[in-house]
Formats: sequence, structure tokens, C-alpha cells
Amino acid sequence: MDIWNLLIESFPRIILPGLAMTIPLTVISFALALVIAVIVALIQYSKVPVLTQIARVYIWIIRGTPLLVQLMVGYYGPSAFGIKPNGFVVAIIVFAINEGAYCAETIRGCMESVPKGQLEAGYCVGMSYPGIMWHVILPQAFRAAFPALGNSLISMVKDTSLASNITVTEMFLATRQIAGRTYQFLPLYLEVAFIYLMFSTVLEAFQRRGEARLGRYDHGTSGS
Repeated sequence: MDIWNLLIESFPRIILPGLAMTIPLTVISFALALVIAVIVALIQYSKVPVLTQIARVYIWIIRGTPLLVQLMVGYYGPSAFGIKPNGFVVAIIVFAINEGAYCAETIRGCMESVPKGQLEAGYCVGMSYPGIMWHVILPQAFRAAFPALGNSLISMVKDTSLASNITVTEMFLATRQIAGRTYQFLPLYLEVAFIYLMFSTVLEAFQRRGEARLGRYDHGTSGS
């Protein structure tokens, strides 16, 4: 089969799993990761006894072990108890837990960069601690963390290729299946790399627009 015809025919068979699996997997996992990250960051920022140590152990374990190993443990671990897990669900949980650890450190660092005087000012005007966190500290932390969080999202899009190892039919697994039938490995892997690049480029464009809007907001705030 002609290489160009193969690439044209395989393109929809690769990109459709991307739209049906890769993007939903990324969006759901990242949304859950942000929830985990905010909770863990708040625990560390507030120095909650016991919970702070648990949060640090969680971050230490997740950041110190490979994502692929975490996927394997999450998928094959339940089998030891006679449970056959759903690969897509396992991938969501593992990606969320993994990314949550990294994002938690990003958000915590940005929270700690907010001047302590703003916390004291919140108390002075009668705000509660949760109110200060929600209305004062976290909004500023998220604005500062936006570029790093955007980079994390783009990285997650590419990391979803690892889900193919636990039977999730995303773009990379679809490519491997086509390559296994045609033996045209290099052209097909270059094609899927191009598709990942397209997805990442779109996200980078949204990231730049978001940073520009936040920059205008900060400029307007500082000038008011």
C-alpha cells in the first residue's frame, strides 16, 4: 500500500479515538486533578495537623514513582482481589491522582507568594478564614499558577498515550494496531505525533489567550 494512501486512510481511525478517548480522558482527569490539588494545597498552606503529613507523603510517593508504574498498579492491583477494572476509569483515577500531586505543589507555592498582609486584612474586615481563602488567596494563586497549570494540561494530553498499556483505546493504541497490521511503523508513529502536536498547539493557543487576558486584568487592577 502506498504510504500516502495509508496515512490518509489511517488519519480518521487515529483521530477519532483522540476525540472519543484522549480528549475526554484529559479533561476529566485534569478537572479532578485540580480538585485534589486545591484540597492538598489548602491543607499544606493551613498546616493542618496530621493531614499535612499525609499530604506530603502523598506528594512524595506520587512524584517519586513513574506514571506508567502507577497505571499498572491501578489496573492490575484490583485483579489480585478478583476485580476486573475498567481501563478508562482506572486511567482517569491514576492521571488525576498523579497530576494532582504536581499541581498541588504549584498552587501551594503560588498561595504562599500572596502577601500575608492580605490574610490579616481579610480578618480585619470581618471575613472568615474559608472566605479569605476562596475570595482572596486562591484567585490570586490561580492567576499566578495559570501558566504552569496550562503546561501541565498540555503534558497530560501527551501522557494519555500511556493509557494504551492498560487497554484504553486512545490514539496511540489505535496507531499501534494499524501499524501491527501494515508494518508501516515509522510513518504511522510520525502521523500520530503530528496529531498530538495539533492538539497541543490548540491548547497552547488557548493558554496564551488566557495569559494575555489575565495580564490585562492585572494591569487594569494595578492601574485602578
